Amino acid sequence: MAIPLLDLKKQYSAIREDVLRVTEEVYESQAFILGKRVEDFERDFAAYCQAPHAVGVSSGTDALLIALMVLGLEPGDEVIVPAYSFFATAGVVERLGGIPVFVDIDPISYNIDPRQIEPLVSSRTRAIIPVHLFGQCADMEAIDRIAGPAGFAVIEDAAQAVGGGIAERRAGSLAPLACFSFFPSKNLGAFGDAGAVTTSDREMYEKLIDYRVHGMRPKYYHHSVGGNFRIDALQAAILHIKLQYLDEWTKGRQRNADLYRGLFAESEIADRVVLPEVLPRRRHVFNQFVIRFPEASIRDRAMAALREASIGCEVYYPVPLPHQHCFRDLPTARNEFPNAVAASQQTLAIPIYPELTLDQMREVVSTIERGIR
Repeated sequence: MAIPLLDLKKQYSAIREDVLRVTEEVYESQAFILGKRVEDFERDFAAYCQAPHAVGVSSGTDALLIALMVLGLEPGDEVIVPAYSFFATAGVVERLGGIPVFVDIDPISYNIDPRQIEPLVSSRTRAIIPVHLFGQCADMEAIDRIAGPAGFAVIEDAAQAVGGGIAERRAGSLAPLACFSFFPSKNLGAFGDAGAVTTSDREMYEKLIDYRVHGMRPKYYHHSVGGNFRIDALQAAILHIKLQYLDEWTKGRQRNADLYRGLFAESEIADRVVLPEVLPRRRHVFNQFVIRFPEASIRDRAMAALREASIGCEVYYPVPLPHQHCFRDLPTARNEFPNAVAASQQTLAIPIYPELTLDQMREVVSTIERGIR
């Protein structure tokens, strides 16, 4: 049976009437830019993330970009980032003239390894961007113990972790600034590009509001140079509907993760596949279910078998950030990143969306089993 990596059509069918209703209301109002729809979503999204404020923006990349802008990142400032993440985490730093400083990841969580951060802190360090990769939060407590005394900012890259958390705290409330993506494939996905920044700092909130409209307040009076980072009312209205279902969808992903554990444990390849580990006190929301094989050739055989069977799978990410062509001349790009390299060669994401059936998961596991036996 053909099984996509993500089936958004099934999700849409369950909420279709609500989505059509609110989009029709937006069409009738002809109010497409900012306004009440955006304000309503921002209010409820901030509450969901346990944050005092949320500002809707045009994408997850722009969320990271505007966060660094309101911090006042200047050319030559250093920003510590993980060596293994989506490109935007480091790309926004370079775009503003900053210097990405790469740190290897923890081999279990795939998040930045706090033990390797401190030696790379310098007098030019302005911020650190820990990524909550695949839906599990980074070790924010350890990161705060480094950042606090050193006096540099922490920005959560929570693009893949909406609804995730540590103990009772949610992603979006674990640092003064946190950035979210609502790209359609995310657990809370828009019908196009969109993002948000949450913050606990009122001054930062006011800056974010201004910077997303070219640093303008009031109209046509510009006190700083921002950009056009607005979320539109249509996306905000759709996200507001979807937000009501997010916890239910998260439970579906967590249920499927548990079912996969049982299926792999019963398979003949239980000792050849490493499954995602949920760390203590974490709420893992499984934006991706990433499995690992003992070597690259076995991963590639599994991937080939899945694709031959029309089962969706993906490598997140095939090239560590320091090895990207555009970063190769950065000082820390010449360092060794054994965990990031191993992850790029040995891991594979398989379907985990909440509408996935048990029969489909059985097919995924049995296909992998046939591919690597």
